[in-house]
Amino acid sequence: MDQVDAVVIGAGVVGLAVGRALAMQGLETLVLERELAIGTGVSSRNSEVIHAGLYYPAGSLKARLCVRGKQLLYVHCASHGVAHRRCGKLVVATAPAQLPGLRALQAKAALNGVDDLRWLTREEALAIEPQLRCEAALLSPSTGIVDSHGLMLSLQGDLERHGGAVAFGAAVTAVDRGGPGHIVHASDLSLGARLVVNAAGLHAPLLAGAIEGLPPPPVARFSKGCYFALQGRAPFSRLVYPLPQDAWLGVHLTLDLGGQARFGPDAQWLDVDRPEDIDYAVDPARAEAFYDDVRRYWPALPDGALQPAYSGVRPKIHAPHEPAPDFRIDGPAQHGVPGLVNLMGIESPGLTSALAIAEEVVARLG
Repeated sequence: MDQVDAVVIGAGVVGLAVGRALAMQGLETLVLERELAIGTGVSSRNSEVIHAGLYYPAGSLKARLCVRGKQLLYVHCASHGVAHRRCGKLVVATAPAQLPGLRALQAKAALNGVDDLRWLTREEALAIEPQLRCEAALLSPSTGIVDSHGLMLSLQGDLERHGGAVAFGAAVTAVDRGGPGHIVHASDLSLGARLVVNAAGLHAPLLAGAIEGLPPPPVARFSKGCYFALQGRAPFSRLVYPLPQDAWLGVHLTLDLGGQARFGPDAQWLDVDRPEDIDYAVDPARAEAFYDDVRRYWPALPDGALQPAYSGVRPKIHAPHEPAPDFRIDGPAQHGVPGLVNLMGIESPGLTSALAIAEEVVARLG
């Protein structure tokens, strides 16, 4: 049986970041990917936003790793030629009753170390985004956008330059204890590894349940979000977010690097047990609710301007009416199994946090 130092399961942005970090430690690292290309799951179906770290409870992994990950990501993109733009974002209160919530968000961000937010009056917000309607807004200048696939290619390139590799068509079915490490069973091969990291995204809790010697993992649940593209060019130069509602950030306006606007995601909990059963089709009828939500902050959105774009699914580890938990980064200190880390519930801000999550995984593996 072939042996390597480390196996990472999943070649999304987090798996590639972890594989890269392990390879840069001098470990012979193999990333196993069930599909035939990198980043075909959660990593390819999101808003491509570099988050500032506004929304997450102080002291949480999401808060700490988002703020750290943002810093690492901007440096990485600049040094590797990954297309990105620090375009900034406005979080808007569209009614007077929302102003205390906007102030509370500003205070939460400050506790997370986000110290560059600026409070804008209605007049100040309209001076920079004339099409906007709001009572007040928070300007987040360190929010940005990134070419997520270009980022993943750069991580794969670093992995390979340091002696690592990605193996495609390798669906992991189980991980057993074997000798001083683990035996990873994938498709038609078995592989020995001293270190194993489960970064399988939507499949991560199901895979954790197939790993020998672990307590039961959280139940995998899936929340689908649809995006709609705007016909024509958007009149905004920054991202626009409504004040968040619980764990959902609302139907927000994001821009791609070409200036094209898209709106989303909405939130639809799915009654499926396996990622393979997910239907990613976008129902055009869902646009009706989008018009109502968007016109709260952009009243001039024309009728018929929204076209179905794509959908993504968040890897949830909580039920619909439960508060959103923190990232689950379960290492030896949590489950007692040496050389193993399970990454579960890595939804937003997972893209922003990827490089910081990789640092955290390396530290927990010791």
